Amino acid sequence: MIYLLRHGETVWNTLGRFQGQKDSPLTKRGIEQADRVAQLLQTEISNNEQSFQICVSPLGRTRQTADRLKRVLPMAAQEDARLMEVSVGYWDGMTKFEIDNEFPGMLDGSDAFDWYFKSPDGESFDAACARAKDWIADVREPTVAISHGLFGRLVRGVYSGLSKREMLELPVPQDGFYRLCDGEVSFINNSVPTMLT
Repeated sequence: MIYLLRHGETVWNTLGRFQGQKDSPLTKRGIEQADRVAQLLQTEISNNEQSFQICVSPLGRTRQTADRLKRVLPMAAQEDARLMEVSVGYWDGMTKFEIDNEFPGMLDGSDAFDWYFKSPDGESFDAACARAKDWIADVREPTVAISHGLFGRLVRGVYSGLSKREMLELPVPQDGFYRLCDGEVSFINNSVPTMLT
């Protein structure tokens, strides 16, 4: 069983900057989201007799989210670089507007979901999916994973056997978490899970 969380809202989220493997801190709202998700997760896990490990991306925003979780779930967190966000290379930290101005024509024909993989020096879709598959294959015990928006889409998509387009269109909320169990994915942001597959 995997509980997959996205970090709370960051300063760059509010500015429309794609963080990639650069970083910005959680906003006040992001801290509140992390605290709320921690409470939800505590409720979920308290109903489960299994013990969990926490795996976290080594980027600052996920570690900050993990610190908030550990206030109510006192578990050791292990960093795993495979959970890091997809990098868009030189474009990490830029907005789509800045990319379009500095790299004219590179985003032509792209939409809100597929532009991430148009960067000339970014991580490819296939490489990012291979990283997600590798991480999932290594999960041997119940795990709480704290990752990112785009990479979280890929983890859920690989787990569910979705197409590239289906993966990229998955939602990336910061006010709940996903439970991946027995081939099914459900979103939990209150006491009642929503089945997705």
